[in-house]
Order: sequence, then C-alpha cells, then structure tokens
Amino acid sequence: MSVSILGAGAFGTALAIALGRGGTPVTLWARNPETAKAMQESRENSARLPGANLPETVTVTAQFADTLGDTILLSVPMQTLRSLLHDHPELDRRTLVACCKGIELGTGLGPVAVIHEAAPNTTAAILTGPSFAADIARGLPTALTLACRDHDIGKSLQQSLITPNIRLYRTTDTTGAELGGALKNVMAIACGATIGAGLGESARAALMTRGYAEMNRMAAALGAQPDTLSGLSGFGDLTLTCTSEQSRNYRLGLSLGRGEEFDTSITVEGAATARATAARAAELKTDMPITAVVVALLDRRIGVSEALDTLLSRPLKEE
Repeated sequence: MSVSILGAGAFGTALAIALGRGGTPVTLWARNPETAKAMQESRENSARLPGANLPETVTVTAQFADTLGDTILLSVPMQTLRSLLHDHPELDRRTLVACCKGIELGTGLGPVAVIHEAAPNTTAAILTGPSFAADIARGLPTALTLACRDHDIGKSLQQSLITPNIRLYRTTDTTGAELGGALKNVMAIACGATIGAGLGESARAALMTRGYAEMNRMAAALGAQPDTLSGLSGFGDLTLTCTSEQSRNYRLGLSLGRGEEFDTSITVEGAATARATAARAAELKTDMPITAVVVALLDRRIGVSEALDTLLSRPLKEE
C-alpha cells in the first residue's frame, strides 16, 4: 500500500522518513516546486529537518496529481487545512488522515470536523500524540493515537501506518483525540511563560494539572469520551509539550515570560487555538481560565505577573 503525505514541513518529512524506512512507498508533496526539487535531489529537508536523510522509497514532488495514493496524510498547519481541501476537490471520497493539531479560528472546529465539513464524502481520521519530528526521523520509539470513527477503516490504517519505531493505539473518539492534541498546545504556552518568568517547576506542575482539568472540561462539553484525554493524545502529549524546548508552543511561552520577541515566521498552532478555544468556551459557558489568560498574554493585554495574580485570585474550591 502506498502513502501520500501532503506537507513537507518537519513533521510531514519525519513521517515520510519513518514510513519509507519501513519499506512503504511514500510520495511527499511540497507546495513549492523549488523546495520539492531540492529535497528530491539532496535527499534531505535542510530547512526543516537537517541531517535526516530521506530513504529511496520516498519521492518528493510538487505535482499534486502524483500524490493521490491509497492513504493520504494531511501534514499542513491547522489554519490552512480547509483551504487545502477547497483547492483540491479531488481529495473528496478518499481516506484522509489529519496530522495537524489545533482548533480552527472562526468555526471552533478540530481537524477531523473540518475535513468532514470541507470534504463531506471522505473518511477522516487523525494521527496525534506525544511526538517530535526530530525523534521520529532519528528512529526513536514513539507511540501515537490513531482516531477514526469507522472501526474497520481505523484498524486498516493502524496496520498500514505502523513502523518499526512508531506504535499506534486506536480509538473511535475523534473528538477527544483532536481536542487533546489542540488544547495541550495552549497549556504549553502557559507553562513556557511560567518557566520563562522564573516562577519555578512547582508552579509549572500546578499549571499542568489544572490545565489538564481544563482540557477535560472542554472535552466533556463537546461530547468526547471520558477516557480519551487520559491517554496519549491528551495527558501524554500535554506532558511532552509542557516540558521540552523542542515544542514551539513552549518556546513561545518562554519568550512571553522573559519579555522577549518571538520569531513570527515560526508556526505556533497554540496561539490561534487559544483564541478559538476561548471563543468556543464562552459559547458553551465552560470555565477555561488558563486559556483566557494565555489569550490575554498573547494580545499583550497583561503581563506574566498579572496573569499569575489573575489565576491565584480565583475563588478557593475543592479539587
């Protein structure tokens, strides 16, 4: 079975390397023809994943017609997912696996919901969980969640996407899986700001714990299964993203906490997700104080010390 990956960023490239290394024929699509040509010739994504070589089983192309394989992974930023589907209606009626994490601005929808809305005849799934592109490309062991509402198709995808270093756990709860992957990025920004401001590891641990409770409130409000966020796509990804500088969301938080400028050319999904989640939480009347504080920090309406005061001044209650 062949696999196509749309999006030649760090994560898309890493997945191509892992699958290709396991013997799967992979077509990796890069939007920019010059980028595709350079990667195909050099066998490396020098801009996004330097030092990681592409196996011979991986073909890089900018020709979209060449990418319509048996299984198609969508490794594009969350906020561009809908436009990709609109620009390429030939993706409809296929099996699409989202490999992005976030909540869409304007609609408040996650990746699977966006796919169903923009390409209603597709079978949609999501691949998510605690993972860094560099680790996957190096062949380090990684465990991910594969969520698909159709049990049989999910099982087939699990078999076709597993690699020697990637273990996949399956669920039918796409809502819970996409929320876990999205909301942990918001909490990572908050944790980064905490460490950046010098507030310490104990404060970060408290913030992660309360952030996890906040994630579960939103998941319950949107009908996710209670156990999903306790797995890889929720708790697992939260732990990784809130504790490592490999996370772009965490690094953004560090810069906020230190009062430093952040490179605006770097895609940070948690920033848009925080704003979209805050709006959705208001509609659902769901209490998400950490998310609200992150939005205020991003908008420069408050500083880190004021953010901490806001959280600590909340009414005392039972855990």
